[in-house]
Amino acid sequence: MTVVAAYLYRDGHRIREVSIDEPVDCREDKSEFVWIGIADPTEEELHSLANCYHLHPLAIEDALKANQLPKIDVYDDQLFVVARTAHLMEDHIDYGETAIFVGHSHIITVRHGSTRAHTALRAQLEQSPRLLMHGVDYLLHAILDYIVDGYVPLIEDLEEEVLEMETKAIDSFLGRQEVNRIFTVRRELIRFQRVLGPMGEVAQKLVRQDLPCIDAEARIYFRDVQDHIRRVQARVDGLREVLTSVFELSSLLEQQRTGAITRQLAAWAAILAVPTAIAGIYGMNFKYMPELSTKYGYYVVVAIIVAICTLLYRRFRRVGWL
Repeated sequence: MTVVAAYLYRDGHRIREVSIDEPVDCREDKSEFVWIGIADPTEEELHSLANCYHLHPLAIEDALKANQLPKIDVYDDQLFVVARTAHLMEDHIDYGETAIFVGHSHIITVRHGSTRAHTALRAQLEQSPRLLMHGVDYLLHAILDYIVDGYVPLIEDLEEEVLEMETKAIDSFLGRQEVNRIFTVRRELIRFQRVLGPMGEVAQKLVRQDLPCIDAEARIYFRDVQDHIRRVQARVDGLREVLTSVFELSSLLEQQRTGAITRQLAAWAAILAVPTAIAGIYGMNFKYMPELSTKYGYYVVVAIIVAICTLLYRRFRRVGWL
């Protein structure tokens, strides 16, 4: 286990470092609490935290599995919140999990698979004591907002990639690799929506339901988290529509280009059919043919071929086939 940070806070200021197995008696005032952040703990270490802060066994079990969808559970006077982190790893979206134990005088974050630590968030909050002194409910909002804000760079990177696909689809044919990438991104966005939906439900419950450790005055902050999730969902929906449009545009342009080539081939075939047909007639080995004795027959036939071919060429040029 990696203990990222474990401190006691009072009136918005860091007081001292605490041990994860150290029982800390905090006053009833919500401005005094313990904030512990750990990453990838073992079962024994989590049970040690459970004994110290009276964490529910079912919550401990879920925190160990690290494969839960976002959710919020109530255990007596404590909350257990699961949030999913996401970041773009090469050509796919990599997910992590953050389990949050919230009590009246403690908040414990357990991270699995997330490369984005809460160090920057902790430093930012410590610079604003008037906000941090509001207690664990405001801190829970800050953590969830920090996780949701981490979705934005992921969406922005995918948007840039999709815009490049759109530009390339207009300029040239999309190859098999580009088409595979379109469907890969689409699948990743569908999986991402499966995370965003439950995350929105968690924020909605924190806004609307009467939950322990959450004061009525703090609900407006969770409404801000809910709005951020909705914005991300809207951008994901827009990306899926653009991907569909890029594929349809590529297919349409390919059909259009194929049709243009087919028309050109058909036009040239029609033009070449004239001398082929005439030459074929005169190439037959019949002894008695009226035109064979004509003195200027050769020149007449050649002139007819040139005239018909020229007429067809101009006709096809006029209708845009050549």
